[in-house]
Order: sequence, then structure tokens, then C-alpha cells
Amino acid sequence: LVAAPAAAAAAGADGGGINGGSERGGERRNGGADGGKNGRNDKEEDEEEEDEEEEDDEDEEEEEEEEEEESSSMSGSDDEEGSWISWFCSLRGNEFFCEVDEDYIQDAFNLTGLNTLVPYYDYALDMVLDVEMPMEDELTEEQQEIVESAAEMLYGLIHARYVVTNRGMHAMYEKYRTATFGRCPNVFCQGQPVLPVGLSDLPRNYTVNVFCPRCHGLYFPKSTRQANVDGAYFGTTFPHLFLLTHPDMIMTKPTQQYRPRVYGFKIHRSSLYHRNHEIGGGGSGGNSQQSSEQRHHRGASGSKEGRSSRDRRRAGGGGGGIEAARNKGR
Repeated sequence: LVAAPAAAAAAGADGGGINGGSERGGERRNGGADGGKNGRNDKEEDEEEEDEEEEDDEDEEEEEEEEEEESSSMSGSDDEEGSWISWFCSLRGNEFFCEVDEDYIQDAFNLTGLNTLVPYYDYALDMVLDVEMPMEDELTEEQQEIVESAAEMLYGLIHARYVVTNRGMHAMYEKYRTATFGRCPNVFCQGQPVLPVGLSDLPRNYTVNVFCPRCHGLYFPKSTRQANVDGAYFGTTFPHLFLLTHPDMIMTKPTQQYRPRVYGFKIHRSSLYHRNHEIGGGGSGGNSQQSSEQRHHRGASGSKEGRSSRDRRRAGGGGGGIEAARNKGR
């Protein structure tokens, strides 16, 4: 009987402890859940703020890109509006050209005589200088193409005159220094930079060639696009005047020469291999030239012999007449 109330009291105490523990556990779970909810809310708020910041950054970047595009488009439009020369020199195949100063083109003295060589001269000059042509709308498509071609020719002829001036040589020097014109294909020139040159000062006669300051040889440009450029756009004077103006760039001739060999043996100078090469003709041409020279020498010697025999006969005849006169006198 005494033990029963004690057991009941112990059971009550255990129940109270269990209930208290469950209540405290529930409070902890509720607090943890509330804390988790609050943490998630804070994270969501932070993510939203980061998203908003990213969106703001993207908007700012887009605005900056738009501003850059607008500025580049404005600068590009300015370049397109004010630099036909830059556009022309930037075309593929026109790397040999330098940009001629507009002040040089606007001087009428520098354009003397070009109006007789270039069709639609006034229209072409306005196109080169980017002057609005009032009659442009009235030109047909065919005439417009002719004007564009005439503008290219006019600029090329002006360019040939400009490159022999101090400013033009300085601009071409920069291209020569960077080997923009190419290098000599001769093995013994060791990659010597070359200079553009024309074989005629009149357009539509020859395409441009390159001149080597070391071996003084003429070669075709490496690029086929550059090889189609008119040689008159550089003239016959430029490379030689350029070297005379800069004598330190005059290179010595290569000392090495290629000697042809057959199975390791040099070909003799008296062979047809060298004779025909030096004469510049074939075997029959060389023989005919040689035979004609022999006939010429024979004819010259025969004429000399004939003149000497006639002189002797005349001298002999004169002597006989003198002796006959003496006999008559006796």
C-alpha cells in the first residue's frame, strides 16, 4: 500500500517530464521552423536584391553598348561621309597606295593636265573629295559606274605625283619599312624589301611591278589583286628618286651568283646553254646571227682588198704613162 502511491507519484513525475520534454521539443521545432522560414525569407530577399542588381547592371551594360554602337556608327558614318580616300586605300589589293592629303588634291597646280586623261573629270574629282554632286541624281547607272572608275583613275594619277613629294615619300617609307610592298624573290637578296614601279607614266599600258634595290630586278607582285593595279599609279620615277633621297637604303649588289650544274659539273661557257642565253635567241637565230657577222667581216675584208688592188692598178697605169712620155721625148 505504501509502495503504490510512490509508484503513482513516480509515474506522474515521469509523465510530467515526458509532457514537459515534448512541449520543449515542440517549442524547439516551432522555433527552428520559424527560424528556417525567416532564413529562407532572408535568402529570398537577398536573391531578389541580387537579381535586381544584376538586372540593373545588365541595363547599364546594354545602355553602354548602345552608346558605343551609336558612337561607332556616328564615327563610321563620319568616316564614310568624309574619307573616300581612306575607303579606297583600305580595299583589298590597294595596299600599295598611301593616303594623299586633301590639301594636295585641292591645289589645282598639282592636277595640271589630268582633265585630258580622265573622263568625267569634274564628277570624279568631286567624288574623290567627297563633294556632293548636284547632278548625281540625273546620272544613269552606267554613267555612275563610269564616274566611279574615273575617280579611281584620277586618284591613281594623283597618287603617282604625290609619292615623289616629301610627304608622299614619308608615307611610302613607312610601308617600305614594314615590307608592305613585299620582298625580293631572289634567293641571294635575302628577303630585301621591294618598291612599286610602273613601266609607263600613261595609264592602261602596264600593270605595276616591284623593283628590288639590291639586285635591281623587276618582279611581279606576290598578290594577284595587287598585280592588276595600273603601273601608272606609281610612275617610273618613284623607286629611283626614293633611293636617291635616302642613300642609306641603297644596298650593295649580291656577290653570290647561281652557277648551273649537271651532275655536279659546271656547264662550260662555250656551250649553247650560255651562248643562246647571252645572245637572247634560239640555236638557229644564234647561228644565223653568227653567219651574218662572218659575211659582214668577209665583205669588209673583200672591199678592202678590192680597193688596194684598184689603187695598185691606178698607180701602175700612171707610171706607164710617164715612161711613154719620156720615150717620146727621147
